[in-house]
Amino acid sequence: MNYNNASVSETTKLWGRILNYIKDALDENVVYDSFFKDTYIQEIEDNTILVVVNSSLTKTLLQSKYKDLVDEAVREITESDYKIEYATLEELKDRSQSRTGTQKQQTFFENASLNPKQTFANFVVGPFNLEANQAATLISCDPGKMFNPLFIYSESGLGKTHLLNAIGNYIVKNGTNQPKVLNISADVFVDEYLRFVKGDKEAESIKDYFKTVDVFLVDDIQFLADKPKTEEMFFYVFSSLVSANKQVVITSDRQPNELKGLTDRLVTRFNQGLVVSIKEPDRETCIEILKKKIEENNLEVSNFDENVLVFIADNFSHNIRELEGALNRLIFYMVNRKKTDKVTLDFALDALSSLTGTNNIATTINEKKIIDIVADYYNLSPSQLTGKIRTGQVALARHIAMYLIRNILTDVSLKKIGDIFGGKDHTTVINGVQRVEKELKTDASLKAAVDELTRRIKG
Repeated sequence: MNYNNASVSETTKLWGRILNYIKDALDENVVYDSFFKDTYIQEIEDNTILVVVNSSLTKTLLQSKYKDLVDEAVREITESDYKIEYATLEELKDRSQSRTGTQKQQTFFENASLNPKQTFANFVVGPFNLEANQAATLISCDPGKMFNPLFIYSESGLGKTHLLNAIGNYIVKNGTNQPKVLNISADVFVDEYLRFVKGDKEAESIKDYFKTVDVFLVDDIQFLADKPKTEEMFFYVFSSLVSANKQVVITSDRQPNELKGLTDRLVTRFNQGLVVSIKEPDRETCIEILKKKIEENNLEVSNFDENVLVFIADNFSHNIRELEGALNRLIFYMVNRKKTDKVTLDFALDALSSLTGTNNIATTINEKKIIDIVADYYNLSPSQLTGKIRTGQVALARHIAMYLIRNILTDVSLKKIGDIFGGKDHTTVINGVQRVEKELKTDASLKAAVDELTRRIKG
């Protein structure tokens, strides 16, 4: 395997495996503890591994007496022939001075940046993310003054990262005195810590760097778990920024009290700010997201049948990435496979069949299945559901069945639905469906029942 330009975490793991090999081969632990234990890889470049040692004596011994053992260990673990060089910390400093003429100043998080495409303007807001969007907007207008830290949690793919970038982009654009915004993920913080915190001076320089940061945006804080030394540095940085009224925003895949592997003092600090969640998106918001994405692709929303958007929203709404992925697949199919300007449900079923087996939905779900499931849910017989009984419970169940047939089997005509339910005319069917649609907006128990029925029908 080629480890050239590997990350710090990769080189750390690699050297650990090499040291384990060497330790097993040595007869005396005292030799390992004295000369090998404190060594580490500084860099791997041009098939050369530069190893930092604790003294000139160690360097001499590893270059001579233990050269064959080290070469063997490296060859065995990497399955490659690397050249091994050694240097003490003093020699590393001399190298740096010889290259620049002066001690090179370290820079941190050089690859950190904001995604300019993720703003509040294109963040679609719905009931599932309203609170998080409001909190993000408030702190962007007055960073460091209201909720500090702001802690946003949700499952993957629901818009946390988009909000982080929206906060950063807004503050950079509207803030006074050119505020410095640092936007990174927790695993980048870990890598940077490992890269520079090899000695006290480097640790101090990281602290100095954060004195220049005005807004600290940290994605996926759960990656900091079970790394006590890195967490200690993060705690110092976090506490210093909050004390100085510098805004900190953190995201995670779970709420603070459920974060394992972090100390109580850090979790407590997270809870002292504002903790908000993002839930799974509702159908209406998913449809709005789809429409916005269609427009961003320079396509006409009117070219997509409404039942296509409903189908994607119902079947790919677990997270926003999944939703966008389904739409991207449909657009790719539309442009490259079967060039068409009009997207119907049949076309969408064909295009998306490879993602979730949606080609089976139309054939395995029919009117009878829906009626049987609704009747069973309300402890009725199918004949009661399709008959002429008009009592409240039966009528409600009948309207729900009509609504589900209309929304799941979108190609079934109103006339056919009326025929199924005892020869009712299409006006009666429309009234029943619209009644359910209206009550779903205010009746939480009805929404829960319809969601459960939909799950059983599609399950």
